[in-house]
Amino acid sequence: MNKTLIIAEAGVNHNGSMSNAFKLIDAAKLAGVDYVKFQTFKSEKLVSKSALKANYQIQNTANEKDTQFEMLKNLELSEKHHEELIQYCKKIGINFFSTAFDLESLQYLKDIGLDLVKIPSGEITNLPYLRKAAELFSRIILSTGMSNLSDIEAAVNVFKLKGIEDITILHCNTEYPTPMKDVNLMAMLTIKEHFKFNIGYSDHTLGIEVPIAAVALGATIIEKHFTLDRTMEGPDHAASLEPNELKLMVDAIRNIELAISGDGIKQPSESEKKNTEIARKSIVAAKSILKGTVFSTDNITVKRPGNGISPMQWDDVIGKISTKDYQEDELIDLN
Repeated sequence: MNKTLIIAEAGVNHNGSMSNAFKLIDAAKLAGVDYVKFQTFKSEKLVSKSALKANYQIQNTANEKDTQFEMLKNLELSEKHHEELIQYCKKIGINFFSTAFDLESLQYLKDIGLDLVKIPSGEITNLPYLRKAAELFSRIILSTGMSNLSDIEAAVNVFKLKGIEDITILHCNTEYPTPMKDVNLMAMLTIKEHFKFNIGYSDHTLGIEVPIAAVALGATIIEKHFTLDRTMEGPDHAASLEPNELKLMVDAIRNIELAISGDGIKQPSESEKKNTEIARKSIVAAKSILKGTVFSTDNITVKRPGNGISPMQWDDVIGKISTKDYQEDELIDLN
């Protein structure tokens, strides 16, 4: 199987601090992910000045009365910040990635060399945005939180009209954190069956179990928020992994990739063949047996090791006559 693309979503968990942003990149590199992803937006282009915050944003930010605009304005990354982050990613050897939330930001990400775009769940019904993304990028990752199949189909059709075939659709639930009962991971398989594109999963649950399960079910991309400290103030920290958890998730996904990479043929593996004789059993003498004695349930039994006559031949042995003397536990031999 191909390697799962793992995107560590730093998002806005830098809290507007470049020092935090660099530390997030370091943590992502240490965890072994493929991409560390930030968010690119101009608050004036993203949200109206009177838009209210979501409940989870209110709960996780100190200034409850702030608007979305005020909150996001403090979390913007400037073009200079982007340049510094990209250079740092190159320096330590990890792929930089970002999600754009407005048309200007889409163009900016294209201009700085990104060849892959991630459509966030909130933009899946934004036709001008989708058209701009289709105009600029030939590789699409589409997140589908809050969507039904018709929403996804409408967005996919925008890309198809541009002849784009490299599309991966991420199942997602846009609640932070997502309750386990609302994950509905099997919907990811419904998406694959309906659209015939690669599938993935963008996760907002607590813990690492669901992304691992998604990989076992066929996800080719996993996206997961992470933070330096889950107790930090900010809209997304509480639903994010801490660095050690991110590494555990990556390691578990890589193990799952190996576990499901076999050919599907049920046969002994090379590693287990050496244990066959040790774990299986043979027909042995239950007690001392004299030559000429008829083998019966009274004088033979089954014990390890498995280098003698298989117990599956029990009926062939019962009733035969011993051709030699046996001590207790000695392997029975019909030759």
